[in-house]
Amino acid sequence: MTVTEARRADLAAFLRSRRERITPEMVELAPGPRRRTPGLRREEVAQLAGVGVTWYTWLEQGRPINASSQVLDAISRTLRLDIAERQHLYRLAGQQEGPPAGDSARVTPDMKEILHQLDPMPACLANSRCDALAWNTGYAALFPEIVEAPESERNTLWQTCLTSQWAVSLVNRDLELARAVAVFRGAYSRHSDDPCWQDFVRRLSAESAEFARLWARQDVAEPGPREKIYKHRELGEMRFGTTSFNLSSAPETRLIVYRPADDRSRDAVDWLIAHH
Repeated sequence: MTVTEARRADLAAFLRSRRERITPEMVELAPGPRRRTPGLRREEVAQLAGVGVTWYTWLEQGRPINASSQVLDAISRTLRLDIAERQHLYRLAGQQEGPPAGDSARVTPDMKEILHQLDPMPACLANSRCDALAWNTGYAALFPEIVEAPESERNTLWQTCLTSQWAVSLVNRDLELARAVAVFRGAYSRHSDDPCWQDFVRRLSAESAEFARLWARQDVAEPGPREKIYKHRELGEMRFGTTSFNLSSAPETRLIVYRPADDRSRDAVDWLIAHH
């Protein structure tokens, strides 16, 4: 057996073992008729991950097929893999290590407690790819489009580029978006060989001509405090100072806090929370 064949055999065994530990009840599926083996069936994993049954069967059988980072992420979520297991899956599938260090699996109960202690000031945890990993009530009330988006699109850069009907919109959007793309490029330089980051840029460039234009400018910036002005369609203008704090326990994960700059903005946040 060659090294590649041995790796595929390990991949097949690993996927079977992870599939067998997930019960239908854990993923809100009906138990159905008597099962010959524990855990989910292959077709159930394929359905939940959004991939073809035949394709997933071949992957679990160790056949020589290629799996994209997007598909591996979907399978990882379906099988509820932790950070170490997800990295292992990527290596067995012949991909470079997948998720960035600030993955949502690294959000601890202590981090969530700190977030909620900051209420009513909106706050979230985000990684350097702009994925929103966790948030408090104030943030959810201010940015419902972000927190209610599918996990693969729960990204502030993605939502800013592609969602036009926000209840709260940036007044100086062109300036802030250009800077956000420049900050993202600075982070991208540390992950340019990561398939997840490459796939994200490729998908966002295809979906947003605006992002593609800004990305082509090659501008780079470092994250820092900002004064942001938003306009709510019912409450009018709201002003915030944003401050981000890097977390030493979760590299490239930031705590971002939106501090209302005046009483009117503070009252608006209270109203949004009460009516969220």
